[in-house]
Amino acid sequence: MNEDEGDPGVDWAGTRHVPAGPSARIACVVPSITETLFALGLGDRVVARTGFCVHPHDAVRAVPRIGGTKDFDLQRLRELRPTHLIVNIDENRREVVDRAREFVPGIVVTHPLRPEDNRRLFGLLGAIFGCAAAADALAGRFDRALAYLQRRADDLPRERVLYLIWRKPWMTVARDTYIAATLRSAGFDTVPERCEQRYPALSDDDAVWRKAQRILLSSEPYAFRARDVEELQSRVGRPVMLIDGEWTSWYGVRAIDGLRALARWRERPKVSRGDRREA
Repeated sequence: MNEDEGDPGVDWAGTRHVPAGPSARIACVVPSITETLFALGLGDRVVARTGFCVHPHDAVRAVPRIGGTKDFDLQRLRELRPTHLIVNIDENRREVVDRAREFVPGIVVTHPLRPEDNRRLFGLLGAIFGCAAAADALAGRFDRALAYLQRRADDLPRERVLYLIWRKPWMTVARDTYIAATLRSAGFDTVPERCEQRYPALSDDDAVWRKAQRILLSSEPYAFRARDVEELQSRVGRPVMLIDGEWTSWYGVRAIDGLRALARWRERPKVSRGDRREA
């Protein structure tokens, strides 16, 4: 993977994209980036999205849907004649993206792995779609939000947490994921410390349950509820909390408010049930 950040037009696959011009027709199958395109003033160029691209709520409803993130409808995508398709290594299946390459001229590959990578993401979109000033403005807002989170985290003791994203089977995140890096910025060190898979499954008797000081249940992709908190807390004897998954896993423009919300939430970790609303 090319990590060249010297040229803002180079994506995470190492492909250099030339400026698209005002006639660009953008399909995006990454929910957080769809929202970011609108924040950059590019909403009128977005011609396709997934059903999970739900922000900004009112504006995005006018954009045709092409299915989900894993198996989006290639025939429908072809009919919408995009010049660019924005994808993500974690969220989209490579074989489906490769089939889209047959008729979409520009495939823009993204793969943020830490909050700081949002600066590169903003720069990439700004360079390709001619909105560098708007991208710089978002990057400035992001930098202030990240600094705010890190200041708050520095004032609190670090904690080992098990962050769950699924059940049946239980699934968590490895430390090389964007989610774990965001939690690390907030003063949370995820367990397990090492694992072969980026999103490993856990058995009920896995040692990782005992290593965690706190268990965090995400609102996505599995929508954990209060009943899951009660069930786990009685079984494992550790504090269990709900957490808004958009704070930890959405990058782009949503990360700005997400990091600030996470900072405020981090200051009240003793609430056992959790409250996904911003403080």
